[in-house]
Amino acid sequence: MNTPAAAEESERLRVAVVQLCSGRDVDQNLQTVERLVAEAAARGAALVALPENFAFLGPSGELAAIAEALGAGSTPGPLMSALSALARRHRLHLLLGGLPTPSGEDAARVHNSAVLLDPTGVVAAVYHKLHLFDVAIAGGPNLRESAHVAPGREVVTAPLGGTRIGLSICYDLRFPELYRALTEQGAEVLCIPAAFTEHTGKDHWLPLLRARAIENQAFVLAPAQFGHHGGERVSYGKSCIVDPWGAVIAQVSDGAGIAVSELDLSYLRRVRRQLPCLEHRRL
Repeated sequence: MNTPAAAEESERLRVAVVQLCSGRDVDQNLQTVERLVAEAAARGAALVALPENFAFLGPSGELAAIAEALGAGSTPGPLMSALSALARRHRLHLLLGGLPTPSGEDAARVHNSAVLLDPTGVVAAVYHKLHLFDVAIAGGPNLRESAHVAPGREVVTAPLGGTRIGLSICYDLRFPELYRALTEQGAEVLCIPAAFTEHTGKDHWLPLLRARAIENQAFVLAPAQFGHHGGERVSYGKSCIVDPWGAVIAQVSDGAGIAVSELDLSYLRRVRRQLPCLEHRRL
C-alpha cells in the first residue's frame, strides 16, 4: 500500500543537467562526464542528462569510427560499457544526450542517438535524431549534419518513476510538432540535449526552450555544450531546467558543471488542470 510519504516521493523527481566542452579526446571527455555525474549523484539526482556529442565533438567524418551498436545481441563497446557501469555505480538513470550508433542503412552515415540507461546500466530507450542540422548562416556556421548522419523515424518516450519523459536532440527544438507528439504520448518531461551554436544560441536557445515548456505544460531538461571545440565550432552553453510555466528554475553559467533541481510533478499536473490548453486544441 502506498503511504502518504511514498506518494509524495513519487510526485517528485530530482534531476541534473550536465554542461561540457567536449573535444576529440574520448577518454578525456569521459573523465569529465564521470566527475560531473558523481557530483550530481552526490546531490541526490535520480536522472542525469548529458549533452549532445558528450563523448566526441570533432570532425563529423570521424563519427563512424567510434559508433557502437546498441541492438539486442550486440556486444557493448568500450563507450557503452563505461557509461553502463557509471549508471550502475551511482544507481541512477543516465541520459546519453547524443552519440553515434550504426544506422544500418549506410556505412558512411551513423544515427545521432539519445540513449536512456536505467540504474542497472541497461538500455531503457533509444531515440535517433529526426531533424538534421544542415545550415549556412551568414556570419555563422556552415554545417551539414546529413552528410554523415542518417535521420531517425520514430518519436520516443519512456517511463521513468511516476512520469514519462520524451526524447529529442538539439535541432529538434525548432520543430514544435515533435514536442506535441511527445506530449500526446504522455510525456511530462521533455529532454533536449544539445550542442547549440553560439551564433544561434544567443538569440534562440532560451526563448525556444521556454516556448516548448509553456506550450506543452511540461518540464524541459536542456543539457548543452559550451565554448570552443576546435576549428570554428563554438557552442552557446546555458544548460538549464525549465518548469511548465516557462520559468528557468536552474541553470549552469559558463564552464563545465551541473544544474540540479527537483521536479514537482504535482505542480505540473495542477498547471495542466487549471489552464487546460492541451484539452482546448482545435487542430
